[in-house]
This record gives sequence, C-alpha cells and structure tokens, in this order.
Amino acid sequence: MTSDAASARPDPTDEVVDLCRDLLRIDTTNTGDNDTSAGERLAAEYVAEKLAEVGVEPVIHESAPGRANLVARIPGTDPTRGALLVHGHLDVVPADADEWSVHPFSGELRDGYLWGRGAIDMKDFDAMVLAVVRHWQRTGVRPPRDIVLAYTADEEAGSDYGAHFLVQRHRDLLDGCTEAIGEVGGFSYSVSDAQRLYLIETAEKGIDWLRLHARGRPGHGSMVHDDNAVTALAEAVARIGRHRFPVVVTDTVRAFLAEISDLLGVELDPDDPETAIAKLGPIANIIGATIRNTANPTRLAAGYKDNVIPGRATATIDCRSLPGQSELLERQLRELIGPDIAIEYIQRQPALETTFDGDLVDAMSAALRGEDPGARPVPYMLSGGTDAKAFSQLGIRCFGFAPLRLPADLNFSALFHGIDERVPVDGLQFGVRVLDRFLRTC
Repeated sequence: MTSDAASARPDPTDEVVDLCRDLLRIDTTNTGDNDTSAGERLAAEYVAEKLAEVGVEPVIHESAPGRANLVARIPGTDPTRGALLVHGHLDVVPADADEWSVHPFSGELRDGYLWGRGAIDMKDFDAMVLAVVRHWQRTGVRPPRDIVLAYTADEEAGSDYGAHFLVQRHRDLLDGCTEAIGEVGGFSYSVSDAQRLYLIETAEKGIDWLRLHARGRPGHGSMVHDDNAVTALAEAVARIGRHRFPVVVTDTVRAFLAEISDLLGVELDPDDPETAIAKLGPIANIIGATIRNTANPTRLAAGYKDNVIPGRATATIDCRSLPGQSELLERQLRELIGPDIAIEYIQRQPALETTFDGDLVDAMSAALRGEDPGARPVPYMLSGGTDAKAFSQLGIRCFGFAPLRLPADLNFSALFHGIDERVPVDGLQFGVRVLDRFLRTC
C-alpha cells in the first residue's frame, strides 16, 4: 500500500469521537416496557454498517420488535485458544431534556467532553471497540485469539431481551468464549499528580429487584380506618429505606481497601472500613455500596380516587446483594417488612466474583501502564450489575474493563444514570489506545 493510502486511513483515536457521537444521537431509551422503549435496532444497524464497511460480517437477532442484538467474530491467529467476548449494551436509561444543560441525544462536543445519555454507560466503550476493530481491519491486524463482539439490548432492565436472550437462544454465537470484558472497569482514580489507580471490575453485586404487595380493606376516605394498605406499605417501605445492613467485607473489597490504605497511608480497620472509604472522594459512593447489602425504594403505586381507600398498594425496591448473600438478604428484608406484606421478585440474578490474576489481568495491567506510567491496576466490586450475569452462565470468566483516564476532579460515579452525562474526549482516545494494546496481546 502506498504511503498516501496509508495516510488516508482514519486515525482510530479521531474516529472514536465521531462513532460515539453518532451512537449518542440514536435514541435507545429503555423504560423497561417494550411499548414505550425506543428499541436498539437503529443502533445495531449502525454498528453492523460500520463493521461491514471493513469486511466484518455481523449477525443481528431481535428478541422482540426493535430489541436488537448484534454479534460478530474476529478470527485470531491461534484457533486453539479460547475466544475473548467483548460486550457492550446499546440501550440507555431515560433522560429528561428539561433537566440537562444540552439535549441528552445531541452528542454535543463542549469543553473537551462529549455529552449525551449513554456517554459513559456505555456507548463510549461501544465506540472504542468499534474504532479499534475498524482500524485493525484496514491495517491487517489479527488478534492472538478469536474476539467475539456482542452489542446487546436491554441491559438497563435486566438483560432479558439482550444478553440472556443470546445465552438462551443463540448460544452457538458465543461458542469457545472463555473470558469476557465489559463495562465499568479500567477507569482511573487519581491518588496524586503522578499516580492513578485503575479499577478493574472482578466482582459485581447481585440484582434482587422486589415488588411489595400490601392488602387492606377498601373504604371511604372520610372514615376511621385501621386496615389501610397504603399505611401498611408506607411503614414497611420507610423501614427498608432507613435500614443499614451489616458490613461484610468480601475478598475483592478487602484487596481494594488494602491497596487504598497502602497508597493513602490510612490504617485500615477491618471492623470500620467506612472510615477509609470516606477518604476516596467521588468514588466513595460506588465503593461504599459494596461493603453491605442494600435496598432502596424506587416506586410506589396505590389508589384510583382521592377519597377512596384502596384495597391494594405496591412498591418497588431495588436490592443489591453481596456474593452469596441473596437468601440472607431476603430473610433480612422479611424481618423488616413483616409477615403481612407479600414479596414478588421482578429480577433475581446472582452476584459474581472472580480473582485478580491470570494472563488476561496481566494483559490489562500492561496495556494500562503502557499508556500511563503512573497506572496502578486494582480489583474492585461494582455496586450495580451488568450483562456479565448472563454470560457467566456459560462458564465465561467476566471482567469489567472499559478503560478511561479521567480528570481528577470529575465525579465519575454521579454521571451514571445522572444529569449531564458526558465523557472526556481525551479519555475516549486513551481508551482506544489501551484497548488496542490489550486486544493485540490478550
């Protein structure tokens, strides 16, 4: 190839900005209801087009009208090795444009950031992977092992129409995958100007979404009434919302806290990890949620007229359990709720935890240090859940590794499902360089 042709190739660190902006402009809002969700089909078709342009042949499978999932395989040089699954979801949570500084689906570039719903959850990673693969295809790079790309639907509502659908209905597309990387890992936390922790997700809490049902005697709102479903439910919800579950430090969190105490010179009291966590600034919210089970009321529904006492009332509780504690959490909740209110599980998916070792972890660490000499990779537990819950059912060892170098003053955790979600452009470009290094050597 001539030097002119080579120079005409798009630089992946430039192209990633355009790819991410295009994805942000596609509304893939997931409300949890197929009738009101925007659907992921347009985004999946966009990714398919960009892959096909460079010779990759993806397949798209819909789990329901508009709920599209894309899978493609990049052959590696050693077919005897297990494949690496690289997965990212295309759906996003709702956004109210009136609350934002920019329109949430504008993909606006401002102040060195790319703004929009999904900028860090997780169309940034979707674009990074796409930029790396397109660059490889143009330049003839082949990875050392097969890379399976999965762009999924429905992660924000439990993955039933996305990753779980692929695992249950199209398992053949994931044949040979032994390890995986996905979202919310590999991001930086600045300890000093010279050193940054990069948090690699090796564990995530379980999803235990509940609906509580209270029943009482219907009646007139003007009467004295001692069997009110709304009152019973409200009292139970208040007890849950104010409760703090006991501290339990898992292996992953213990390893993370040991690194932190060493770097910050803070003595770690195993009986009081919250003192050390409080010194972590913006990431304290994420880490603080991983030392105990949590239960947060999120929705209430009751009644049909102002002067009628309803016979039923319901509440939704977003519960997250530590590894191995889902059943314990249910017993703890039952004690709080009392015997007269029914519990219905909306989603119940297990917590995950793996060890921070092996060739894949070494490759992640080396790639980070190759782009940031001040990088110190550490394991951590994610307080939420990801598509890894589905893929782990196939025996795949899952990590969160979507690398970003972040400004020291950015409150990263507040951007997830938050207002004015945005990703630093130089962080996106850093992620492309790290992924390129990592995927060439993993």
